Amino acid sequence: MEKLVVVSQLIVSISVIVVWVFRRDNIIIEFKQYGISNNIRDIVGALKISLATILILGINYNEFLIASSLAMAFLMVCAQYFHFKVKNPFKKFIPSLSLLILCLFIAAKHLTLI
Repeated sequence: MEKLVVVSQLIVSISVIVVWVFRRDNIIIEFKQYGISNNIRDIVGALKISLATILILGINYNEFLIASSLAMAFLMVCAQYFHFKVKNPFKKFIPSLSLLILCLFIAAKHLTLI
């Protein structure tokens, strides 16, 4: 089970970093569609990249793993809300929904709920 948690941490972290660093053009378009300011977009991006980094560090140092996975899960819930708000097709919901589930799994495992 521990290996599955580590793989989950890596999937969430790498996915977030790839989207926010290498696919930034898509993020800019999406945040305009949502009506969210550039400043908020940049804050969300910095927060997500920071949390992704903490999730990676959490492989060896898990002191902040619960807080970082729950914070990332919250941001994924927010992403779900905005996809719903602008009536995106379901395929747009899938990435953030998948990452939300993985973040909740990581938190649940470290809270010894599973």
